[in-house]
Amino acid sequence: MGRVDGKVAIVSGGASGIGRETCKTLAREGARVVVADINTQGALKVADDIGDAALAVTLDVTKEPQWENCVSECIEHFGRLDIVVNGAGVGFSGNFEETSLEQWQGMIDINLTGVMLGCKHGIKGIKASDNGGSIINMSSLGGLVGAPDIAGYCATKGGVTLLTKSVALHCAQYKLNIRCNSVHPTYVDSEMLDPIAEMFESRQAMVSAMSEEVPLGKLAQPQDIANVILFLASDESAMMTGSPVIVDGGQTSGMPGKHSG
Repeated sequence: MGRVDGKVAIVSGGASGIGRETCKTLAREGARVVVADINTQGALKVADDIGDAALAVTLDVTKEPQWENCVSECIEHFGRLDIVVNGAGVGFSGNFEETSLEQWQGMIDINLTGVMLGCKHGIKGIKASDNGGSIINMSSLGGLVGAPDIAGYCATKGGVTLLTKSVALHCAQYKLNIRCNSVHPTYVDSEMLDPIAEMFESRQAMVSAMSEEVPLGKLAQPQDIANVILFLASDESAMMTGSPVIVDGGQTSGMPGKHSG
């Protein structure tokens, strides 16, 4: 029996990176999955790889009617909704003083408003199914600490961190039997790093440089994060809500560098 056997999940950003691995991991552990992404062809590919346990749905997370449609299609196709993974997100690296309002607003729309809409309509769908459930929001280390060249990203991910806690308390206050937690990864070796790789001689040079910032000496793989999401989606985490789960190879455990007594 799988760890999420019989459950149904919506995963936004499901066509690539962490989202793709999350869809496949949940399906392997017995869940049926809605692969939701603005990249329709990518979502169809992931759903096809999974098979009958998956449904691809086009979703622009910034559009409330599309969230309503996604939840509706999920329940119509699979009969219920138990898990929502708000995984869609974007990043922009650059000098804060040169950040355009368009770039700033774009990150807010996708990274923060998209998660708010996912929580709002996820709660409605889970309530309609009357089984209780779990909402998992993708934040970041940037949702816990600042960084000079990704101010907008940190601002939105910090918003996700506190939105998660507020949603968790809302669900607890109204006895909805819905938990809400956030995941905070270090650098993840996925497509999201491709724009950063262009700043280095090679992708491997980027990986090596970033790995030096992580005490465990390596980047996270999408599967590392999907494993944590699986735990939060399962009943194994039944006593966790409003919790930031840090998956950073020790990066936030102390000051950088090697120290001796």
